[in-house]
Amino acid sequence: MAEQEVPVAEDVATEQEYERFARHRIGELGGDADAFGLSYNVLHLAYMMITDYEALVHREQGWTMPGFRLMFKLWILGPTQPARLADLSGTTRSAMSNLINTLERAGLVERTRDGQDRRVVFVALTREGREAVSGVFPRQNAREARWFAVLDEDERAQMAQLIRRVAAARPR
Repeated sequence: MAEQEVPVAEDVATEQEYERFARHRIGELGGDADAFGLSYNVLHLAYMMITDYEALVHREQGWTMPGFRLMFKLWILGPTQPARLADLSGTTRSAMSNLINTLERAGLVERTRDGQDRRVVFVALTREGREAVSGVFPRQNAREARWFAVLDEDERAQMAQLIRRVAAARPR
């Protein structure tokens, strides 16, 4: 592939020009431009997708993407302890507690205590929460399908496999 001309800072007008310019500058500074490019593109795609899902699917419900993701996990898993939800979501227990509080105030989730050990708390969807998630999920899933329609089946599988591999090797 032919090397594209690197724009000057004043001429950077698109995401692609910004990435090319930033990669060039990072290389000049002795940094790893390839690692930056990968990270930048993954994060940019994630931000674009979250913005899209929130604007076109979740905002009219009064939800954020983290709120939907939590309710979706509960829809799939059933009643789950908050610490496990935090671990599965890659967030802190404090942030998970705040999110649960918000959804509980909205009547979408509820906390219950274990019958054997009253110290153990589970979070579950309320009936209203189950109906809300099951009603919204088809729209969310349709948006997901549209984002990846540009890839064929093998490319989607390869992309998912590569992302899983990077996530599993997360630096500590």
